[in-house]
Amino acid sequence: MKSLLHRCRNWLAGIVLLVPLAAPAAPPTPATLTPQDQAELQRIAGYLNNIRTMSARFQQAGGNGASSGRMWVQRPGRMRFEYDPPNPVILLADTFYIYHYDRQLQQVQKVGLKSTPAWFLLRDGISFADVIVTRMERGPNLIRVSVVESNQPDAGSLTMVFSENPLALRQWTVIDQQGRTTHVTLSDLQFGMALDPKLFQYSDPFAGSRRDGLSSQ
Repeated sequence: MKSLLHRCRNWLAGIVLLVPLAAPAAPPTPATLTPQDQAELQRIAGYLNNIRTMSARFQQAGGNGASSGRMWVQRPGRMRFEYDPPNPVILLADTFYIYHYDRQLQQVQKVGLKSTPAWFLLRDGISFADVIVTRMERGPNLIRVSVVESNQPDAGSLTMVFSENPLALRQWTVIDQQGRTTHVTLSDLQFGMALDPKLFQYSDPFAGSRRDGLSSQ
């Protein structure tokens, strides 16, 4: 069970920005933001708030290797990630919890959505006033913003990378409490489509097989 939970946390950290809850700590030093920076953050918040539905391909790279798959988002609070075969993992957020399905192990784990940094991207009403901006920098046609949660300053950090023209979320990076880094890069972004509500509805995918196993005993 310990190895399963460790595996679950690693995959969630990479894709849905999961970090465990932590005891309160002194907040990190906020970045010094210019009026131009503040205006850019407002533009980014407006862009994120305008995303109601989204679909994209993702590439993940981190300490547990590389993988890929497809993601769907419906704000507020709903998200689904499916890894490409042979990876057996599906991740699902249903506004209350994030569920981790391992179809090979026939195991399900869940964690409260609001206890993860994924909540920053999925909440209804995104604002940088709710987090501590620790870094903001610009490069050729990109903007990089790093944040930590104000009420969980030692729980890890989230860095988002946006293309500047047009403004679009391209990548995020999570550094967890143990200092492990995971990168997720997005491509083939599509917005505003109608999504099947069943994509985000949780049902125990292994209930039938468990019942069959019990009835055969």
